[in-house]
Amino acid sequence: MNLCEVSCALCGDAPSSVRFHEEPFTVRTCDSCGLDYVSPRALDLIESVYDATYWRSDAARRKGYSDYAGDLALQRKTFARRLRGIEPLFPRPGRVLDVGCAGGAFLLVMLESGWTVRGLEPSEPMRAIAEERLGAPVDGSDLMLFEPGETFDLVTLWDVLEHLPDPVGALRRARSWLAPGGRIVLETQNVASLAARALGRRWHHYKHEEHLVHFSPTTLSRALAAAGLRVTSRTTRAAGKYVRLDFLVERSGRLGPWATRALAPLLALGNPVVYINPLDEMIVVAEPL
Repeated sequence: MNLCEVSCALCGDAPSSVRFHEEPFTVRTCDSCGLDYVSPRALDLIESVYDATYWRSDAARRKGYSDYAGDLALQRKTFARRLRGIEPLFPRPGRVLDVGCAGGAFLLVMLESGWTVRGLEPSEPMRAIAEERLGAPVDGSDLMLFEPGETFDLVTLWDVLEHLPDPVGALRRARSWLAPGGRIVLETQNVASLAARALGRRWHHYKHEEHLVHFSPTTLSRALAAAGLRVTSRTTRAAGKYVRLDFLVERSGRLGPWATRALAPLLALGNPVVYINPLDEMIVVAEPL
């Protein structure tokens, strides 16, 4: 993997302080705006990070997912719960673009709710799965070059913004695709949450190859403002997800081997589905200034 040193995605070359270091990565905090970000990072993220091994990984606590494609039912259940939170914003179904749509779970839920859907997914292995499920093409363009040729009532970025090297530029692009009265809905992790502060470097969202920036409510509002957007609501409700018990056992390894040993016996009870929300992610609704 070819790595390059980077500066703050909000302030450019502003000085920064080291939060912690895990070879070869350093998590830094911008001294000017407070944004936390990772440096160095991969030069070619799609090629070096988001290949087939990302979506089916033997080391998911460090990068990717154990079996993303196999979790469709849980993803649909998660997005159905999230949709209930944003449906009141729209008097009727409209057009939605899901940026980073992965396997298309959210778009399937929106289709069932009467929306006209479109997806953007640059990772080829998952894009092929999304196209098969949706029965329609999914665009694989680079987000910064994507030209949809239409506007949307809703643009969503679920667990996407933290993966992007230029989040402000991405938000500007997303803003340009909104129809009059349109909104952006995004979810990202909250580095200022109680869980993140309590766990420190063991926080499960510190996955340095893929999570390039770590927003707080303050820095996310700054990024949105820089893109010509304002926050209309922010919540941790419905920001959790449905997972199987073995997911919790696997992620507990971030705390240390003792945590995995303590939880593993629970698998003898089966592998039930549970809803988890440690309140360390936020769903934000934004609209043009």
